[in-house]
Amino acid sequence: MEQKRLYRSATDKKLCGVCAGIAEYINIDPTLVRLLWVIFGCMGGSGVLAYIVAAIIMPVRYER
Repeated sequence: MEQKRLYRSATDKKLCGVCAGIAEYINIDPTLVRLLWVIFGCMGGSGVLAYIVAAIIMPVRYER
């Protein structure tokens, strides 16, 4: 059994593919994750900082 890994999406991305990668990892619609990022971003800016950190740390997954 292959271990599940968290990647940024290389195909379904608006900025860096972080939200699409997280949505794929937890198997939900990317729009919901993007909406949550916007909400957290409006709450003191913590979502913006978290997105930047995730974009730097998460590797890109190129489709096979």
